[in-house]
Amino acid sequence: MHIAEGVLSLPVLAGCAALSAGCVAMGVRRLDETRMPLAALLGAAFMVASTLHMPVGVGSVHLILNGLAGLLLGWAVFPLFFVALLLQAALFSFGGFTVLGANLLIMAAPALLCHLLLAPALRGEPSRRRLLLVGAGCGVIGVGGATVLAALLLNLSGGSLFDHLVGMLVLSHAPVFVVDALISALALNLLWRMLPDMTRELCP
Repeated sequence: MHIAEGVLSLPVLAGCAALSAGCVAMGVRRLDETRMPLAALLGAAFMVASTLHMPVGVGSVHLILNGLAGLLLGWAVFPLFFVALLLQAALFSFGGFTVLGANLLIMAAPALLCHLLLAPALRGEPSRRRLLLVGAGCGVIGVGGATVLAALLLNLSGGSLFDHLVGMLVLSHAPVFVVDALISALALNLLWRMLPDMTRELCP
């Protein structure tokens, strides 16, 4: 859900940029050789999923798949999404350069939360049911967290002036919860079955 340029206030933009820069630096240090192949795959999936979008108010509605990426990559999801969002802004004018830090936080912070909350559930030999539940949780937390963060940034910038935009943003993302959760659940189950050793290593 890309927030367009010219919407957020300067203090919000500056704060998001500073926080995002620190998170990207942290993520670069965590992006080792083990995560590189999967990072490229998940980055491409995120790029394609979020490119196919529908504008809604000052934002847009699209699949995100950020929760699944965050579950498997942890902090490394920040530099991954930074590159993807930068390319989208440069090539397709999605979001924009001034809101890059804000959009990165919206996408990547809930993704990291998925790793912190759900990765411990994959220790040992998780059942197929647990894999599907964790994958679905990635979709719910990833999309839900992104929606909440976007609404918070809009509220900090415009207060009650953006109430109708916040309501539109939340309502329009209701179907995305379901689809994103379903795709994430099936993808995690498939990855675990095809590449169990690598997936287990990424979710210690």
